[in-house]
Amino acid sequence: MLCAPFIYSDSRKRIPRVALVIAIVILSGVFLMQVGRGGEPLDAMAWIALVCVLVAAVAYPVGNRLLLLHLERTGERLNATQRVFGMTLVSQPLWWIVAGFAWYRSGLPSAAHVGLATGVALSAGVIATILFFQATGMVRHHPVALGAAEAMQAVELVFAMLLGVTFLQESWPPFLAWIGALLVSGGIAAFALVAARLR
Repeated sequence: MLCAPFIYSDSRKRIPRVALVIAIVILSGVFLMQVGRGGEPLDAMAWIALVCVLVAAVAYPVGNRLLLLHLERTGERLNATQRVFGMTLVSQPLWWIVAGFAWYRSGLPSAAHVGLATGVALSAGVIATILFFQATGMVRHHPVALGAAEAMQAVELVFAMLLGVTFLQESWPPFLAWIGALLVSGGIAAFALVAARLR
């Protein structure tokens, strides 16, 4: 949403104040979920992971917005599945470099890692991404609704927290993390209400 003034030249370049306030609430929830891990300080690897997640959280919707804008300008029509396939195809060289580096550093993955990666690839990489691209394509001309669709990324943290406890025997999240999860969920609900009222 903050990149909109640099992407658009029409009315969509304005950042809606209500959407910005709700986004700050959601980001606050994300922050509480991260610091709510029991007060442990982040080590170097955790900081690297955090930076990677933040870059991805910005690059993912910006890439989608730029693709939608390109299709709008050229008049081409691609559905959500075609857009996901195109962005996946274009990013392949980077993934091969990452895979080669991981193989060099750690060797081949275990069967358990392959199983987890397959589950994540199918649920988040295929199903969720196609749904995300479909939703953003439907509301591409409505800045608040587009921000609401993009904010849905934050719900992944809530699901990851719950699935980690359920399937990976992770410890029960502390109270602060639950407050963060409530802020994220409440922010998503507020986004939905505001977007529905403005349409």
